[in-house]
Amino acid sequence: MFQDVPDKAHHIIKSMSKQQYRSEMGIMGDILDVTMDGGQQGVIVSAISRRANLSHYSVLDKCEKLISAGLMESRRDERNRLFKITEKGLGFIKEFQRFQTIVDSMNLRY
Repeated sequence: MFQDVPDKAHHIIKSMSKQQYRSEMGIMGDILDVTMDGGQQGVIVSAISRRANLSHYSVLDKCEKLISAGLMESRRDERNRLFKITEKGLGFIKEFQRFQTIVDSMNLRY
C-alpha cells in the first residue's frame, strides 16, 4: 500500500519547496520527505537541515514535534542522532497528498 507513496510524496513536497513561503505543514512535509529518502538507517540533522533549507535548531524543534506525533522516530549511533519516518508518517504523507490535491483544485494557498 505504501509502495507508491514516496514517488507521489516527492512531487507534493518538491512543489511546496518551490514556494517562497512555506507553511508549518510544508516544512513538516519537507522534513518527512528527507527522512523518507533516508530509509531504515535514518538521516542526521545536518542532512535534513541542508535538504529542507532550515537551521539546525529549527530542524530539531520540528523533529521533536514529528516524533511526539508518532510520524518520525530517532535513535543514536556512535556519533549522531538519526531520524527516520514511521509507518504513521508514511500514512500522513498519503493523506497530505489528498489534501494538496483538493487545495490545488480550488487554487488555494496553504
